[in-house]
Amino acid sequence: MRFAVSATGNDAARAASVFRKDNRGLFLAIAVLAVAGIAVSAVSLQRHYAKSASAFCDVGERFNCDIVNRSEYSSLMGIPVAGIGVVGYGVLLALATVYRARVETPTRLLAAAMAGLGFALYLTYVEGYVLGTWCILCLSSLGMIAGITVLAGVVKARAAKFRG
Repeated sequence: MRFAVSATGNDAARAASVFRKDNRGLFLAIAVLAVAGIAVSAVSLQRHYAKSASAFCDVGERFNCDIVNRSEYSSLMGIPVAGIGVVGYGVLLALATVYRARVETPTRLLAAAMAGLGFALYLTYVEGYVLGTWCILCLSSLGMIAGITVLAGVVKARAAKFRG
């Protein structure tokens, strides 16, 4: 890790350790939100392939996950959007846990979260203005990726400040 400019490797290692400890709570919160995102996306993926209607998400004309999850917009080049969500949240989880000690992680974490948020906002637009129906699972996922993006922004800002 190269979070601080120093004459010795020990100083850099110490600085990296301090950075990780100071941001442990942020990385944990990102990991928890990513796990929740994986769960919500997995349920949404199951609903994408399901043959029967679901009662838990059908609360009238304006809120129906089945309509959204089975629409022509629920796949991108033949890949279910919910499957992309599972993979995307998995990448965020890996960055917040396995790869959190790497110097490039704050930048990669923020970039991945922003890409996910942009995609989620596009899909939310499709729900509201093209399909005219909302998916509770999708809106939950939007909230999770928005939270991850904010937290990743804080991690990135702290990394920049830490490096000086």
